[in-house]
Amino acid sequence: MTMTHLIIRADADTRIGAGHVMRCLALAQAWRGRGGAVTFLSRCDSSNLRRRITGEGCAFVAVEHSHPDPGDLTHVLERIEGVTARESGRSPRVVMDGYHFTPDYHRAIVGSGCRLLAIDDEGSINHWYADIILNQNLHAHANLYRSAETHTRLLAGTQFVLLRREFLEWTKWKREIPATAGRMLVTMGGSDPDNVTLRVVRALNRLDLSGLEVKIVAGPANPHVESLEEELRRGSSALQLVPSVDDVPDLMAWADLAVSAGGSTCWELAFMGLPTITVVLADNQKLIAEGLDRAGATVNLGRQADLSVEGLVCALQELIGSPVRRRRMAERGRSLIDGRGAYRVTELLLQPERDEGRIGENIIHG
Repeated sequence: MTMTHLIIRADADTRIGAGHVMRCLALAQAWRGRGGAVTFLSRCDSSNLRRRITGEGCAFVAVEHSHPDPGDLTHVLERIEGVTARESGRSPRVVMDGYHFTPDYHRAIVGSGCRLLAIDDEGSINHWYADIILNQNLHAHANLYRSAETHTRLLAGTQFVLLRREFLEWTKWKREIPATAGRMLVTMGGSDPDNVTLRVVRALNRLDLSGLEVKIVAGPANPHVESLEEELRRGSSALQLVPSVDDVPDLMAWADLAVSAGGSTCWELAFMGLPTITVVLADNQKLIAEGLDRAGATVNLGRQADLSVEGLVCALQELIGSPVRRRRMAERGRSLIDGRGAYRVTELLLQPERDEGRIGENIIHG
């Protein structure tokens, strides 16, 4: 099949983080691997993220103001029209990832003649016009999307987790579980606007850190690097701040244990079989973190507003000294994901037809 153009509409900033853009980047890699062109339309505050996108051979076009600013939708429709004209009337495929895009926005994209994939985690909007909805989480279910159009297809579950290409090199790797966890990773996402990382650092300084090495990632949009550096200067030399990471899978393979936000990074950690303590930083992370906890792949400490230093210290102490539990978590996390999600989604997005039928009949479970 001749590849058409893919347009991705997703944003990244201090408040919403980088997760929407980064999982779309996995889909862009798969599309580029099939020989297709990709354009990101994005309001993105991070120069590192923009360079990452263009480094993958994708075009990056800045969106000055996001929806509900009317200029956002106008800009996207103009891009669609331009691509369609250049490709002799063949419309691009469009991917949208963000909770600020409304049903009217989706309807306008579909009305332009494009096949639309909407990436979602919570089913919170009141009507779905997309041709395909992707919910890659354990809680994904057709009941979340009862208001979808009759032709809409739902891709539900971890079979469709969007992992970037660099993770696939680790598909056959097997994690070793030491008797005592000696290496820890802390990652609170691309931004961490409420500086939950600082609370984690203070909890770590309450532990006996002898024999422990901790790497603390400050994401590309993190506004609190100076306060973290100041706290680390007063604490243990076992704690190291990592301002940017070029090889995320390698860092996850290095660690024996992680403390992470409850967002899409959890799927990367699960694929790498890294036992993880999660903290919910935003409402859209709640179901993800709870689902992984129930599956036995993580320990979820709940919302960051309720996070206590004492509770985190207890959870860390228990896992550091429990190889049996860490092994069980690693095996369970790794069993959930095979890493082929982006390729599966690409194949389904390339299909031209719209099948009439109820959403429950069109669901493809992971």
